[in-house]
Amino acid sequence: MLLYNNKQKKTQKVKINRFLVSISFLGSAGPIRFVVKEDETVANVIDYALKCYSREGRLPLLRSDPSFFLLYCPYSAAEAFNPWGKIGSTGSRNFVLSKKSESQNLGDSVETTTTTTRKTSGKWKVWLNKSLGLMVPSH
Repeated sequence: MLLYNNKQKKTQKVKINRFLVSISFLGSAGPIRFVVKEDETVANVIDYALKCYSREGRLPLLRSDPSFFLLYCPYSAAEAFNPWGKIGSTGSRNFVLSKKSESQNLGDSVETTTTTTRKTSGKWKVWLNKSLGLMVPSH
């Protein structure tokens, strides 16, 4: 009988705390809610939220790479959470997910971004002129 009691003490499981999070996407109709473990990283939560978002077919369409997004607290959105930090240590259950700006993703300056935009707009004009040229009958 004594041997049986020792086995019960060793087989006790460590309880992992879980909680419900609510993540709102900028430009989307409503938040996504799901349960996460307290020791999950912020990057894993972002990844799972993006998968849920695309699985539900929500708009606007978003990239599936979590490195292009930041997670904020909606009440004090001054600074994004560290992607390698634990979600349980944030002290919040409601979050806002937003895209990183292009300069944050690429590490470029604002001048490079505007140069890229000008090149793209030039291609757009060429395409538009070709498209309209096909519709206008010649005399």
